[in-house]
Formats: sequence, structure tokens, C-alpha cells
Amino acid sequence: MRLLTSLMLAAAFSLAAGNLAAQDRNVPDSLVAKAKISEDSARAIALKRVPGDVQGVTLAKMKTRLVYTFKVQRKGRPGLTDVQVNAASGHVIGVRRESTKRSTTRRSS
Repeated sequence: MRLLTSLMLAAAFSLAAGNLAAQDRNVPDSLVAKAKISEDSARAIALKRVPGDVQGVTLAKMKTRLVYTFKVQRKGRPGLTDVQVNAASGHVIGVRRESTKRSTTRRSS
């Protein structure tokens, strides 16, 4: 019984670690210090607006705002959706679906 429990725990931790490794994260410490809301709070706000799995997060300065951008894979839909959350106020400032269509430009030979 102990062996089974140990194996189950090991499998759960490896699954969780694999999920974290699959996420693309670009959050510089210098910008984190300037953000008024945490990454976890911004993630919760983004997932409330667009439910799904976060595939990546970026914290960057856009014009005069500090913005978290989350790439969310929506369940049952192809492609990713970008959700932008203001790092000062926590408001969602943009939602944009990335296009998965291929270019239909014809080449003449």
C-alpha cells in the first residue's frame, strides 16, 4: 500500500513539473518589482475572462503601461488566445485570438 501511494505521489509531482515546464515564461524581476498586482492574481483574472490552460506568460512595458500577457489554450478550440492584464490595476485591457489560418497566397511558377 505504501509503495502504491509513493508511486502515485511521484506520478503527480512529475505531471505537475511537466506542466510547468511546458509554459513559456518571460517575467523579468526588474519589472515584477514595479507591478502592483502579482502574477498569480493576474493569471486568475485572465482565466476568469478566458477559461483554459495557460501556455505562456510575459510581463512587458507597452507604451506607458506595465502589462501581463497570458497565452491561453481554450478547451475545444484551436490556436491560442492572448489576454492582456494591466499590472497596475488588474483590468483586462485586451483579448485577441491568434490566427491559425495559413496564408493562401498563390505562387506562380
